Amino acid sequence: MANETRNVFISHIHEDDSKLGELKRLLSQSGIDAKDYSINSDKPNRAKSEDYIKNQILAPKIRQCSVLVVYISKDTKDSEYVNWEIEYADKLDKRIVGVWGNGEKGCDLPEALEEYRDALVGWHGSSIVDAILSDDHIQENPDGTPRPRRSILRHPC
Repeated sequence: MANETRNVFISHIHEDDSKLGELKRLLSQSGIDAKDYSINSDKPNRAKSEDYIKNQILAPKIRQCSVLVVYISKDTKDSEYVNWEIEYADKLDKRIVGVWGNGEKGCDLPEALEEYRDALVGWHGSSIVDAILSDDHIQENPDGTPRPRRSILRHPC
């Protein structure tokens, strides 16, 4: 497969910063050159005002992207910022792809991801690439098995 370039914003909690490199490597090995516009420890944000962070830092970066990828781990569901990023991307009609974190067994999804996701995939390069590049509504459990569109996992991670 020839490489495809996509502007991608990876929505995540800061506790998962160290795992973003792993996701970008997986995308690269699968033929996606992801131009990452995310805020993380490599590109820190030192602002204190929530309104400024959302409207002056996050919003412009999400507007520049074609896809919002949500890295899902057990604490992602509790992030006000992750939910806001998803809702904002939906308002802009961006493709929203949830990716279960590497080794994740399943957990509650952020409320906005339950509502607005276009795809939800396990930690498999081909599934992630398909979810980013296609218009398909792929829905997978963390292990890659099919999942109903609106099911909610209710077991601990």
